[in-house]
This record gives sequence, structure tokens and C-alpha cells, in this order.
Amino acid sequence: MTDALSDARAQISAQGRTEANPPSTRQSIFDSLTTRADFRTIARWVEPNSSVLDLGCGDGSLLSLLTEELDITGYGIEINDAGVLACAQKGVNVIQQNLEDGLRLFEDHSFDLAVLSQTLQTIHQTAAILRETVRVARHAIVSFPNFGYWPHRLEVLRGRMPVSKALPYQWHNTPNVRVLTIEDFEALAPEVGIEIIERSVLHGGKTIRWGHNWRGSLAVYRVRGTRR
Repeated sequence: MTDALSDARAQISAQGRTEANPPSTRQSIFDSLTTRADFRTIARWVEPNSSVLDLGCGDGSLLSLLTEELDITGYGIEINDAGVLACAQKGVNVIQQNLEDGLRLFEDHSFDLAVLSQTLQTIHQTAAILRETVRVARHAIVSFPNFGYWPHRLEVLRGRMPVSKALPYQWHNTPNVRVLTIEDFEALAPEVGIEIIERSVLHGGKTIRWGHNWRGSLAVYRVRGTRR
């Protein structure tokens, strides 16, 4: 961990921390995350008072809420200028950096948890960032839109790239550079040193209990590195 990052952590500690919300109040936290189904799952997997690194944190909404409600110590990495500004306005600690350059800024197991929330499909160096994610944190959460969702398959059969709530962009303006399915991720995980601990497959905010790879539009995984 660099001196600058260590100093930032010390400053947060010096400000004093409030007691994290007890379990009885956590349901209200999850219910407030209605705009992102994966955020609700992520929040349930975050331990109070833990340290969290959000990779591709956008406007910092997830970190802001987790900091306020679960008393985490959070840091975000974001490349977009508008996202960095929004994080700063929310009081979220953010580093402007391209994830394609890796996470050399951080030592092994610098964080309790790292989050890749619908970021994986936007990265060219997919295997490299997954290895780095489980290197810098003891556990990680990875979510991504499932290209194997049946309406996506149907659109491809019709000769068109799919556009849906999970994949809202046209082919010519999408930030996504990779398309993957649930089975693709689970095949890649052991190759890059990832152990899958838990999986939640969703559509429309509801959990899919069967036919995951064709009925689910969004997948969320809790994972850790096989080298510990």
C-alpha cells in the first residue's frame, strides 16, 4: 500500500467511526438499493466495519451507502472524469486510474473485499484483472450481465446484437468489450485461480432457482483466490 493511501486510511480512522447498523436494520439498507439488483446482493455479502475496494465504482453510490450504513472503509477506482467528480461530491475516496493498468498500487490482501460490479465486461484484460482482484482482497464479488439469457440468444439467432435492460447499449456505442455467460465465467474461474464460494443469479430483481444460464440476466458471485 502506498504512503498516500495509508495516510488516507489514517485520516478516516482519526475522524472516528459510528457503530455499524445491527442486523435487524440491514434489510432497510438493501431495500433502498432498488435501482441495482446486484447492489442488493452485494450489500448482503458485505461485513460491517470491513475494508472495501470498488473497481469501476462509477459515481460512488455503492461505496457511499455501504460507508454510511455498514461503517465500511471504502475506496473506489474510476477512470471517468464525471464519475470521479461525483465520488468526490459524495465524500467517497476515489483514485482515477484505468483498470487495464492493473492494481500495482495495492499490496496483497490490502482489503477485506474487492467489488467488480458490472465492470468485468468492459475490460480487455479479463483474466489479469480477475487475478489482481483476488490478490488485493481476501474475498471478492463479481457481477456481470449474462449474455446467455434466452432473449439475448434469440436476438443473435435473428441476426442482431441484443439490447435489453441488462445490455442497454447498441452495438456501436456500448462500453462492453467482452460478452460472457454464466458457464463461461465458471469455466474461467479455476484457470485464473478463483474459487467460487456463492452465486446469485437474478432477473428483474428476483432470484432464479433453475435454468440459470438461460433464465438469468444478471449473475453475482462471491469468490476468493485459491492462493491464500
